[in-house]
Amino acid sequence: ELKKLFERLDCEISDRELASVFNELDTDGDGLISEPEFAAWYIRSEDRIKSKVRETFDMFDEDDSGTIDRDELRKLLEQIEPRVTEDDIKEAMDAMYKEGDPDQITFDEFAEWYFHSLIYEHQKKLAEEELAEVWYENLIPPRGDGCMAWIKYIILLPIVATLTFTIPDVSRPGCGKWCYFSFVTSIVWIGVYSFLMVEWTEIIGNTLGIPSVVMGLTFLAAGTSVPDLLSSVIVARKGEGDMAVSSSIGSNIFDILVGLPVPWIIYTAAKKNSVIIGAENIWISIFVLLAMLVLIVIVIHCQGWRLTKMTGLVMFFFYIIFLVQAIVLELPFEVCISDR
Repeated sequence: ELKKLFERLDCEISDRELASVFNELDTDGDGLISEPEFAAWYIRSEDRIKSKVRETFDMFDEDDSGTIDRDELRKLLEQIEPRVTEDDIKEAMDAMYKEGDPDQITFDEFAEWYFHSLIYEHQKKLAEEELAEVWYENLIPPRGDGCMAWIKYIILLPIVATLTFTIPDVSRPGCGKWCYFSFVTSIVWIGVYSFLMVEWTEIIGNTLGIPSVVMGLTFLAAGTSVPDLLSSVIVARKGEGDMAVSSSIGSNIFDILVGLPVPWIIYTAAKKNSVIIGAENIWISIFVLLAMLVLIVIVIHCQGWRLTKMTGLVMFFFYIIFLVQAIVLELPFEVCISDR
């Protein structure tokens, strides 16, 4: 069965090598190779990493010439390390070149350089650290990180603990079969956290006399936009600025056209009543949002369709203006007063 597995992985192996690999994989000596034992070896395997490098190399060899030029090498290195610079590319070209055309790099030249590079060592270290981690790694208290680390640990502990004990980490060897359960459980916890966040925000707003519209435009909007923020930052660092912007716009369109109608349909079907939107100045907010969208497009156009620091500052300034006008429209606030 192990031999068939290697054939499935397009890895030719002799009987002697197969016996050696079997003994290496069977760490507990029971004569059987468990899924965690195979996964631990597979993650560390240089052949696996080299095969992935080969696939990546062929993918960026657009003309199927068996070599890649400087532009293709840039795209390839960005696939492995998104923060690669022009100096890194030049240094890599010089280090890879052995013979022939200095502007064309063969796979053998690239592979030899890669397996002696810091990128390869970094990826191996990450794989080994991933295997060394225990399932309760996130629950371990911080050590020697200062007071702020402890404050963060205590605040996040309820959320981290519930997720750790109820959602299997499918990235760990042998846990991939739990992926569907992890997905469904994650959705359930998102619903629970969202319900609690809305309820508690409404209570705080009523106590302080802040209208629910203002709380929704500020605290709830910020809390629910954190995932969008993180995903946009990740793709923007990879140089996909258009994806970062379109993700933010697309997520808001999804919220309006799906996130609002679906709960309303369920509510009206169950309660037999219509949903009343209690926002007197909703039309003003809608027109302000449309104006903000036009201004953002104009700002990005003036910056040469690039996401620069100036673009970020201008967008942040627009957001402050939007919050100010939303708060002013809801004035005066009515504070809850106790009967006692």
